[in-house]
Amino acid sequence: MSDTGNEERFQATDETGDPIATDDRDDPRNEPVGPRVGPDGREIVVPLRLYKTVTTFSTLAAVVAYFIGFTLVDAATLQVSFIRTTIVYVLETIGLGIEEGVLTALLAIVGIGLILLGTAVYVLGTRFRAQGMGKAQEDTSEG
Repeated sequence: MSDTGNEERFQATDETGDPIATDDRDDPRNEPVGPRVGPDGREIVVPLRLYKTVTTFSTLAAVVAYFIGFTLVDAATLQVSFIRTTIVYVLETIGLGIEEGVLTALLAIVGIGLILLGTAVYVLGTRFRAQGMGKAQEDTSEG
């Protein structure tokens, strides 16, 4: 059986080589962009290129925030930590003397704050989706 019906619907290709549907209803790139409420809560539909950028950089920012946050929490709990020793040395060099208890509390608060910030950035990054993502599930009638 020949698949000439599909070949007639797809005449052109986009920059990635994927066929572009001639029927506007079949092309997921024609989905309107902007905020909306989806099956998993509020989401923002954006073009694919922006989706890739947002996903990449939000994940990178979250990982960096987690890493620095856990490093600071580690420095707060270990008195012989390299990071803690470096921070104490830098503070003493510029003339700021901070008590051990205050330094421990500051490191712990900033570390936990960075972990929470990384979580918030990651969660907000997951609210984005590209045009056409999730459309197949919404159109099926499973009963």
